[in-house]
Amino acid sequence: MRESYRVAVVGATGAVGNTMLQLLEERSFPVASLKLLASHRSAGEILSFKDTPIIIEELTHDSFEDVDVVFSSAGASVSREFIPTAIEKGALVIDNTSAFRMDAATPLVVPEVNMDAARAHNGLIANPNCSTIQMMVALKPIYDVAGIKRIVVSTYQSVSGKSGRAVMELVQQTTEALEGKPVTLDKFPHQMAFNVAFDWPFLDSGDNEEEVKMINETRKILEDDTIGVSATTVRVPVFFAHSESINIETDEKLTAAQARECLATAPGVKLMDDPSNQQYPLAVDVAGEDDVYVGRIRDDASIDNGLNLWVVADNLRKGAALNAIQIAENLLSA
Repeated sequence: MRESYRVAVVGATGAVGNTMLQLLEERSFPVASLKLLASHRSAGEILSFKDTPIIIEELTHDSFEDVDVVFSSAGASVSREFIPTAIEKGALVIDNTSAFRMDAATPLVVPEVNMDAARAHNGLIANPNCSTIQMMVALKPIYDVAGIKRIVVSTYQSVSGKSGRAVMELVQQTTEALEGKPVTLDKFPHQMAFNVAFDWPFLDSGDNEEEVKMINETRKILEDDTIGVSATTVRVPVFFAHSESINIETDEKLTAAQARECLATAPGVKLMDDPSNQQYPLAVDVAGEDDVYVGRIRDDASIDNGLNLWVVADNLRKGAALNAIQIAENLLSA
């Protein structure tokens, strides 16, 4: 790793961008200079990094002069417009949007799972969807040992996965609902307070966009199109951390005890599996943590090689900003 790098954060004012700044500081990423980029609406605002105020600049095609590393999380359309320019100017770009995830020439990377794929990059590496990342960290050790034939996953996703404004809207809706008032609907299509809802556009297949992402990204990351993946993604009135109920059918028999053994030393995994003492992952405990927490590992008696797992991770940290920073750290230290 060089002594330091000139870094730009695109989408610095968003929930992921803010978490990115926090983690760059926490992890002592070698930042020589830092550009904070956002839309013209946020230009001129000030954020702090290492107690130094930094003025947010409007993102333009001239923003990438003298930049070594770009962390982008401002939305797919923004990435499609500006990332090619950043690459052309010689920056390494790690993109947290869906813009290039399924592009055949772009590595889709979870460092604990397929870091080798990142080394074939052409200036761009895609960060997977938050719900896919935590599932891959939990399942890759099992996949390596016993293979996986089929995955059935149901997600319980926090509102911070939508935006920081969605968090504030949930607070507002909760107050309004408790006071018996009509709830405000801005970021959500339905009431989110005291409710569960499907919060992504539906496709002709009946799946929603988030479900299709999990299916396609899983196969790309594992480089295995034979895996059957069925996903149901749901938004729940939780502020931070996504939870997932995962049922898998392995190629070879792997007991729950063997799965626990496998995951106990897996990179990025924290095993928390003692239900008799009420010890299992909870969103309120995992929020703010970097590991992917796994518990409630059980044999599924309905099929020969079945396992159930409960997987929880902070969607803004490991599900987004941390995964991107880990990719950069691994590449730059090579």
